[in-house]
Amino acid sequence: MTSPAEDVDVATARPQPRRGVSFRDAGPPIALVVIFAVFAALSPEFRSVSNVQNIMDTAAVLGVVTCGITFVLMMGSIDLSAPGIMGASAIAVALMVQNNRNDNDLGLLGIAVAILLAAALGCTSGVALVLLKVPSFMTTLGMSAVGLGLATLMFNGVQPNITDAMLESWAVDRLLGFSYLTWIAVGCVIAGYLIQRYTRLGRYAFAIGGAEEVLSLSGVKVAPYKVAVFTLAGAFYGLAGVMVTSQLGAGLVQAGDGYDFSAITAAVVGGTLLTGGRGGILHSAVGVLLIMVLTNGLVQVGVSPYWQGGVQGLIVVAAVAAAVIPQRRRNQVTK
Repeated sequence: MTSPAEDVDVATARPQPRRGVSFRDAGPPIALVVIFAVFAALSPEFRSVSNVQNIMDTAAVLGVVTCGITFVLMMGSIDLSAPGIMGASAIAVALMVQNNRNDNDLGLLGIAVAILLAAALGCTSGVALVLLKVPSFMTTLGMSAVGLGLATLMFNGVQPNITDAMLESWAVDRLLGFSYLTWIAVGCVIAGYLIQRYTRLGRYAFAIGGAEEVLSLSGVKVAPYKVAVFTLAGAFYGLAGVMVTSQLGAGLVQAGDGYDFSAITAAVVGGTLLTGGRGGILHSAVGVLLIMVLTNGLVQVGVSPYWQGGVQGLIVVAAVAAAVIPQRRRNQVTK
């Protein structure tokens, strides 16, 4: 007869990410290659080097936001705070680097402060979640409103335009054909993967999504890890807000509009489950590229913008359905 501790050890091993590659894991990359090949055959402009560079540059901000939201989804939670946190970060950084509103010139320190502000807002979401026991989508929706309110107060009716050469160069200067923003996004994906794969935070995020009750029974204090995940996600959103400010040359309260849905879409399409315990940063990165290639390809072949949202929505429904079929067959339950 095994001891309870041994039973817990066996159970907690199950949520860990699998080392092998299943058909479901290979599906999104295969779909990406197929979609790219189809659009390349339909449009010579689509397969040009300049258009590939444009796809990568356009995907940069969404890629960073998706890195943050993926960790939350891995726990089985939902995060809708990205628009508000990005707005607060965008206004904050615009007011702390060289701008038309004040004499500040904090440079990298201003960027760091804006990201720390975003991380603090994310941390607040996590604390509210674990203390108040409110569903994550409600907690983060409220935090988004808080972020937008804070951004509006800092905006104060006058748009802050940046004149900081360093921050402006992120969106303008290029390295190996891609903007600095793209390389920042690549760095975020690598950092996110390393956190997911080699740190306790990443492993426990998977375990919380796969079997939170079992993890708690094993003696792990789950609450601090939940707060840490939301804090990390907030930092990613803050960096994304700084990146949008670099692109626009100004701080906008609406800097993060629509990024929450787009990031969740990309993560789900890439294979990260909404119920947690499966997927990860690399899966979601593939999802980002798939969405960007699809959007760009539809434009290149002349599909009306009014249809593009509908096509993306159908893809999300199909991706979610394909992911949950095995679970639905096993549990015979639809939540």
